[in-house]
Amino acid sequence: MLALLAFPFAARAYDLALKLEPGLAIPTSAPQSDRFGLGGAATVKVLAGSEGSWLNLGVGLTFVGLPAESGYASSDAGTAWAPSLGLRLQSPDPWRSGAKPWIDADLHYVRTDELNRAGFSGALGVTFPVGEARSFSLGPFVRYFQIIADDRTGYDTRDAKILIVGITLETHRGRPPAAVAAAPSDRDGDGVMDDVDACPDVKGPASNAGCPVYALVVVKPDKLELKEKIQFAWDQAVIEPASYPVLDEVAKALQDNRSFRVAIEGHASSEGGDEHNQSLSERRAEAVLDYLANKGVSRDRLASQGFSSSRPVESNVTEAGREANRRVEFVVHFIIVKK
Repeated sequence: MLALLAFPFAARAYDLALKLEPGLAIPTSAPQSDRFGLGGAATVKVLAGSEGSWLNLGVGLTFVGLPAESGYASSDAGTAWAPSLGLRLQSPDPWRSGAKPWIDADLHYVRTDELNRAGFSGALGVTFPVGEARSFSLGPFVRYFQIIADDRTGYDTRDAKILIVGITLETHRGRPPAAVAAAPSDRDGDGVMDDVDACPDVKGPASNAGCPVYALVVVKPDKLELKEKIQFAWDQAVIEPASYPVLDEVAKALQDNRSFRVAIEGHASSEGGDEHNQSLSERRAEAVLDYLANKGVSRDRLASQGFSSSRPVESNVTEAGREANRRVEFVVHFIIVKK
């Protein structure tokens, strides 16, 4: 099995994976649930499928061990060794969070003590990538395993039914990194390729750099530009209700584009002392941050900072210039995820 994963030429035509499933084994029906307590189980499996396929063929080996309960004539543990052949159904592409749910079904040849019997199992689970290379994945699973009993005179011939709950650890060899990098991608399906799409996770026209067209907000590669000025109560960090619609649309833009991390910059005019202006600009930026967070934008995507009057956009000599300098700006930072 390991040899199959070792040859790089095989990865060009097939996706190959090695999966380990340690877990807790729970007998769910008599007589096993009477005679045995909670035990352990482990499965090792090799999965193979054509590149980009939803179906993978699996060849594996499962071991189940159940400790004997007291009060029975025999104190032997219940063990089973079960080679398997089956299929796994899994999307070739992960969800936006990186999760990849899967479901599989296997037929088993089961060896218990001196008996050879048939069995079957089915499982479902989800895996999440681990590390920057994403060559490993980890996640929970639950498996139902049933061993079919033979007719034997003088014995309880009910099927053994076992529930296995545990963690999947998987490593795989897929298409070479160069092949992935060379293939253009369009995650949101709007016809604008991700490398030139300013909003790769939400649809938008090419005329707007692949971003949705909002009524009050313009999404640019480096910032969100507001079509209306955010209004505050005089000399306070209290947002005026008239500015709620524009901030609601900022929250919508951030929820649509979940890769954006936003620094909220508060600025003041030169009126008043520097210390007062610095405090006011900081509190106003924090007020905007709190508003967006209350609208469902995660706080770990938001930061705020006040700049007092140190970065004017117009001259502070005129009233119009001072008014323009009392502002809140949004600067957008992108998270680049390495393939």
